Amino acid sequence: MTTLADLTAGDRAKVLAVHAADDVGLRLLEMGLTPGVEVRYIGAAPLGDPLELEVRGYRLSLRRSEAARVTVETVL
Repeated sequence: MTTLADLTAGDRAKVLAVHAADDVGLRLLEMGLTPGVEVRYIGAAPLGDPLELEVRGYRLSLRRSEAARVTVETVL
């Protein structure tokens, strides 16, 4: 099972599921990380956290722990 936290710079992925059992998970859904949406991993801060993603035409920064809640499949 691959998550957003497992991607490397330049990877594209499609969101399969968001583990939204609490407020943080629901907030991820509100920010546009819904099943079926395509995400591009741009990179990470120098110490590896936060991660920068492009989703729905805007840039989104997430903590690695938050990104680990989003299950994805890579897109070629």
